Order: sequence, then structure tokens, then C-alpha cells
Amino acid sequence: MQIALIVVLLTTLVASPQDRIRRPREAATMNRSLLNQKIAAQFAPIFYQGLGDSPRSDYITNFDFDGDWNGDNNWRNLDNKSFPVKAYIYYSVTETMTHYFVHYAFFHPRDYKGGLVTSAVVDVLMAEGLRRAGKDPTGGLANDVALSHENDLEGCLVVAEKRGDDLNRAVVQFVETMAHNKYLKYCPREASNSACEAIDMDGKRPRIFVEPKGHGPERYTGDISQLKNCVNGVMVYRYTGRAENHDEIRGKEIGYDLLSIYDTFWQQALKGENETYGESLDYETRSFFRVLAGKAPEKADYKLGVLGVALRGTVGFKNKSRPPWGWFDSSERDRPRGEWFFDPAGVIARHFTLGEAFSTAYVYNPYFKIGL
Repeated sequence: MQIALIVVLLTTLVASPQDRIRRPREAATMNRSLLNQKIAAQFAPIFYQGLGDSPRSDYITNFDFDGDWNGDNNWRNLDNKSFPVKAYIYYSVTETMTHYFVHYAFFHPRDYKGGLVTSAVVDVLMAEGLRRAGKDPTGGLANDVALSHENDLEGCLVVAEKRGDDLNRAVVQFVETMAHNKYLKYCPREASNSACEAIDMDGKRPRIFVEPKGHGPERYTGDISQLKNCVNGVMVYRYTGRAENHDEIRGKEIGYDLLSIYDTFWQQALKGENETYGESLDYETRSFFRVLAGKAPEKADYKLGVLGVALRGTVGFKNKSRPPWGWFDSSERDRPRGEWFFDPAGVIARHFTLGEAFSTAYVYNPYFKIGL
């Protein structure tokens, strides 16, 4: 017993300084990951997924439902019933001094609006037209046209004001969705104003409708005009912490679990073009405000570099699905690509004309190693 104790003490003494620093940092990262999941669970929306004439194509699931991170086999593998299609929603958390920002992203192996034949023909014609012109005469608009395509990733942003250290006291103030390259701005009904439309809540959970076929999200109203294309009804997704299998449930309600964007899509994107991403982009250097422990807010530059920017897909329009840092509003083309995801505080402050009480200085933003 004494010999074993001496060995342990000697091991501790000879451990490198890096080891002694690394262990607490790893523990802190682990604790932060658990906190992120708790925050995301607190505000996890209720999703009303419209079901079109191919309900399985409208089921929300994980990108690697087929057991791999290859983007160009998801359309085909969706028909293989040996791959369970379970309900997952992706999330990412950033935090400023005053607010939590939670992005939620939902994946479908197929966007099947418009039909495959039409999509493939338009894709070829558009590429040939751009080739002959030598440049894009539409200023980028032509490249945003998309009908059916392999892989589809859409999402929303939920912003909650902190009320002390108790997460249960935090209050949702803003919700934005990204639908077909346009930000839709919402506030809880009791706080709606001229800058936003009212969105109905279930406690702290926004009600989000996801259209069939194209999967663009917006606030849920349940009216006839919204549900007119839901020929097979609506599937209701509620956060339960358990990803239920669509093929095993009865009825039109299903429980979903959460997956971290940082641990999945982001890690793949750091590799640039690969089996997951068919295109990449140099995001260069960005500037953000941060708050380090015990210090005043300060501006800092962070190099992002080359990231995967379009999910690899070969069916229909090629490489047309984008990760959250590839999303943008077509009316805000002058803004830095990925701003809505990387700097949600700055975007919300601009969209809603918020004052100094709304902090844009991050205490936690993992994409720039703030708070890690």
C-alpha cells in the first residue's frame, strides 16, 4: 500500500507542466459541453414538420443516419430501411454577458421540391450559361436557385436573456429562422413589436413550422395556408432527450434528442473539402468582442481560414445544402458570410436596433476559442 502511494506521488511530481494544465482545461471543456446541452434543451423548439407526398423524405434525422459522413450517398440510402431514421436536432450555443444564443439545425437527406428531372436540367443549363458568360451576370442570384437536391440543412436561432445565474429564469426574447436565404424575425407574442412578428411559445419553447419538400422554417400558425401542402399531415417533434425511430412510432408525435454542431459538422468542416463537404471557402480573419475573466470587453481578431461550406451532394442540384456558417440573407449580401452563426449577438443587435444593455461581447464562443 505504501509503495503504491509513493508511485502515485512520484508520478504526480514528474508530470509535465503541460499535463498539469491540460487536465483541468479538459475538465472545464467537458463541464461546458454539459452546460451547452442543458441550455439547448431548455429552449429546444417544438417543430411541426409538414409531410408531403414522400413522408420519409420529410423526416428530420442525423446526417450520418447511414453510418458514415459521406454526403453523396444520403439520398440513395434513405430508401434502405435497414438504416434507422431517428429524430435528432443539431444545436450550437454561444453566450455574451447578457444573453444565450442557441442555433438549432435540422437535417433531411433530401430536399425534393421541384422534381429531380427539372432540377438536374436547370442545374446543367445554369452552369453552361454562367460558363459562356464568363462571370455571373446575376451577381450571385443564379447560384442560389435550387430545386431538388441531396442533403438539406435548415435552422433557427433562439435568443434568451439571462436573469442571474439560474438558467430556469432566462427569458426568450427573440427568434429568427432561416428560410430560403431570408431571415424571418419573431418575438414572443407578449413582446412583439414593429421589428418582429409574434411567435407562439410553449413555455420557453418556440413553435416552429417546417414546410414539406423544401423544409424552410417559419413560425407555426396551423392555418390553412400554412398546411395546404401537408398532404400527409404534420409530424410534431418535441425534445425528450431520446431520439425515437420514425419507423417504430405510432401517430404523429415523436421525441427528439440533441447533437452538437461543434462536435459534428464543424469538425468535418475544419478539413475543408472532403467526403462531407463538396466545396470550401476561406473565411479569413474576423473581429469580435470578448470578455476574459476579470477584464473589460475587448476587441480581438480570430483567423478562421478555409472551411467546408457546402455539403457534398450529387443528386439534383450539386452541393446545394449549406452548414450554418454558409447561411445568409440574400438581401444582406454585403455582410460577412456566416455572420448569423459566428456573431449572432452582433446580428440580433443590428436587426432589432438594440442598445448598450444588450451585450455583444462573448464570454463563450467555441469557434473562436473564447471561454474554452
